[in-house]
Amino acid sequence: MESSDEDEDFSYHEGIIPQSKINSLYQSNTEKGIRKLCCELLDLKDSVENLCGNTRAKYLAFLRLSEEVIEMEHELTELRKHISAQGILVQDLESGVFHELDEWIKVVEQDAPEMQYDELDDLFCKDTYDEKKIFLEKIDLLLAEHKLQEALEALDVEEKSSPHLRSAGDTSSNVSYKSAFLKRKSILEDLLVGISGQSSIGGVELKQALFGLLKLGKGPSAHQILLKRYASRLRNRFEAFIPSCSLYPETYPATLSKILFSFILLAAKESHSTFGDDPLYINKVVQWAEGEIESFLRLVKEQSPSSETLTALRAASVCVEANLKNCVILEEQGVKLSKLLMVLLLPYMEEVLEMNFRRARRAFLDTAENDGSSMLSPQFLSPLSVFSASSDAALIRSGVKFVVIVKEIIDQLTPLAILQFGGNVLSRVLKLFDNYVDLLMKALPMVLEDDGITELKEDLPFKAEADSQQLALLGVANTVADELLPMALSRIWNAKMETNDPSTGSLESILSIGGNVAEFKDWRRQLQLSLDKLKDYFCQQYVCNFIYTREEKAKLDARIYVDVEGEVLPWDSDPLPSLPFQALFARLQQLAIVAGDVLLGKQKLQKVVLARLTEVIVIWLSNEQEFWVVLEDGSVPLKSSGLQQLILDMHFTVEIARYGGFFSRNVLQQASGIITRAVKTFSAKGIDPQSSLPEDEWFSEAAKVAITKLLHAASGSEAEEAEDESVLLHQEPIVFLHQEHIVSDSDDSISCPSTTDSFHSFVSAEMGDPDSPSHSF
Repeated sequence: MESSDEDEDFSYHEGIIPQSKINSLYQSNTEKGIRKLCCELLDLKDSVENLCGNTRAKYLAFLRLSEEVIEMEHELTELRKHISAQGILVQDLESGVFHELDEWIKVVEQDAPEMQYDELDDLFCKDTYDEKKIFLEKIDLLLAEHKLQEALEALDVEEKSSPHLRSAGDTSSNVSYKSAFLKRKSILEDLLVGISGQSSIGGVELKQALFGLLKLGKGPSAHQILLKRYASRLRNRFEAFIPSCSLYPETYPATLSKILFSFILLAAKESHSTFGDDPLYINKVVQWAEGEIESFLRLVKEQSPSSETLTALRAASVCVEANLKNCVILEEQGVKLSKLLMVLLLPYMEEVLEMNFRRARRAFLDTAENDGSSMLSPQFLSPLSVFSASSDAALIRSGVKFVVIVKEIIDQLTPLAILQFGGNVLSRVLKLFDNYVDLLMKALPMVLEDDGITELKEDLPFKAEADSQQLALLGVANTVADELLPMALSRIWNAKMETNDPSTGSLESILSIGGNVAEFKDWRRQLQLSLDKLKDYFCQQYVCNFIYTREEKAKLDARIYVDVEGEVLPWDSDPLPSLPFQALFARLQQLAIVAGDVLLGKQKLQKVVLARLTEVIVIWLSNEQEFWVVLEDGSVPLKSSGLQQLILDMHFTVEIARYGGFFSRNVLQQASGIITRAVKTFSAKGIDPQSSLPEDEWFSEAAKVAITKLLHAASGSEAEEAEDESVLLHQEPIVFLHQEHIVSDSDDSISCPSTTDSFHSFVSAEMGDPDSPSHSF
C-alpha cells in the first residue's frame, strides 16, 4: 500500500515514467523478439530438412553409381577374357597357318628345288605379314565400331592396291590373307544388308548402304533391297487408305492407282540414280512393277461394290482411266507396262460389264416392275410420244426404260475406258437390243398359243392385238434403234475427241482407238438385223393370220385354180383376181391406212413393212408344197383357165406393190418363179401356154384395171352403206402411200360389193404361232 502510494506520488512529477508503463513497454518488445526468433528457427529447420533430403538423394545416387561401376568392372573383366580368348584363338590360328605354310614350303622345295631361297624369304617377310595383320585388325576395329563407310573405303583402297585380291586361283602365300580379306568383306556386306533392311533408316543412310553394297560387287542384292523397301512402303500406304475406300466407292481406284504408280515412278528414278541405265536393273524394276500391279488389281476387286451395280462399273472405268494415264507417264521414264496392264484390266472390265448388262437385261425384262423412273427422261420420251395414241403406255415406257438403262451404263464409262472397251460395250448393247426385240415379239399375237406361251404373254404389261398397236410396236422399236439408241451411245463415238489431253501424252501405243466410221456402220448394220427380225416376225404372223385357219389349214388353196369354170378368161373383158388376192389387196389397203396414221412421218418404215408383207405372201406360195402337190397330182384335171387365173393373180400382186409404192425386186422374182413353175406344171398336163394364154401385157393391164375396179367398187360400197343406217360397219378411208382414192373398210373386216361374203374368213382369221408353216419363208 505504501509503494502504491509512492507510485501515485511519483506519477505527478514531470519527467518521471511510471513503473507500470515501463513494464508494459518492455514486455511487448520481448514477445515480438521471441516470435521473430521462432520464425527464424522454423526456417532453419526447413533448410536443415532440405539439406538432409538432398544429402540422402545424393547418397542414393552415389550408391547406384557404385553399383554401375561394379557392373562395368564385371563387363570389363568379361571383355578382357573375351579379348584374351580371341588372342589365343588368333595365336592358334597363326601357329596353324605357319605350320601349314611350313608343310607347303617343304612340298614346294621337293617339287621345285630350283626355286631360290631368297625369294621364299621375301615372300614370307615378317614386315609384310605385320602390315597385313595390322590392316585386318584395323578393319575389325572399324566393323566393331560400325564405321562401315570407313571400312568400305579401306577395303576398296586395299583391293585396288593389291591386284592378287581380285584374281582367282592364286597359289601364293597370299591365300590366307585373301581369305581373311574376303571374310571381312562378307561381314561388311551382312552389316550393310542389315542396316538397309531397317524400317526406320532414312533415305540418305539407305542410299549410302546401297552404294556400299554396289562397291562390294553386290549390285543385284542392293537392287532387290531397294525394291523390297518400296514394296513395304507401298503396302503400308495401301493399308492406311483401305478403310477410306468405302467412303469413295467410285473414285477409290484412282487414288490407289496414283499411290501405286507414284511408288513405281520413285523406285524407277531411285534405281536409275543409284544403278544407272543397266538393262538388267530396268528389267528388275519392270518385273517388280508387274507384280505390284497384279496385287493392286486384286485389292481393287476386293474393295469394289457388287459387280452388277453401276457404282462398280464406274469404279472399274475410273480404274482404267487412271491406270492408262499413269502408264503413259511411266513409259516416258522407260518403264513399259502397257501390255501387261491391258491384259490384267481386260478380264476385270469384262466381268463388270457382263454383270451390269445382265442386270440391265433383268431390269427391262422385269415386266412386273413399273417404277416410272424412265418417264423422267423427256429427251427419250418425246420421240416416242407420237405412238402414245395408238399403243399402250406400257409399250412407250418399255422403250424409254430400255434406252435409259443403256444410257446409265454408258454414262459410267470414262473416255479412256470407252476407247479401250467401246467395241465390247457395243457388242453387248446389240445383244441387249436383241433381247428387247424378243420381248416385243412376245407381245405380238400368234395363230396358236400353247400354255407356256400364253402364261408368258400374260406376264407382259402390254400387248399388240390390233393393227394399230402392232404397227406402233414396230414404230417404237424402229425409233429406239434409229434415233434413241445412237443418241444414248453418242459418247462412244465422241470419246476420241474427249481424250485430247496434252498431259496424258500419246495413247496410240496402248489404246485400240474405236468409234470410227467403219465400226459405226457395222454396228448399225448389226442393229438393223435385229430390227429386221422383228419386222419379219410381224409379217410372218400377219400373213399366217391371212392364210391359215385356227386348225392350221391353208385358206389359199390350189383348188381355186383347178375348179375354174370355163376354158379361159375372156380376153376382151376385165377379169378380177381370185378372191384371196382381192382380200389381200383390201387387207394391204387397210394396213396402209393404219400405217399412215400410226407411223406418221416414217414413210420408209411403212414401205418396208408393206413390201415385206407382199414378199412373204409370194414366198409362202412359192415354197408351200401342199399347194403344188394339188396342181402336180396326175389325177387332177387342169384347165388353161386355172393357169390364166394364177398368172393374173401373180401380176395382180406385183401391181399391188407398184401401186402402193412398195415394189421390190424380190416380189417380182418370186412371182416370176411361181409363174414359170405353174407353166411347167400345166404344160406337163397337155396344156399349151402359147395357144391358150394372152401376152404378158394383157395380164399387166388386166391387173391394173382390176385394182381400179376394186377401188371404185369399194367407193360405191361406202356410199351405199352411208345411206343404209342399219349397216353397223364403221368405214374408214383407205389410202395407199401415194394415192388419194378413198375406199370403204373397217377395223375387223373388208367390205367389197361382190366379195365381202366370199372372203370374210380371210380377214377375220387369227394370227399364227412360230411353229406354223410360215417359218419356212
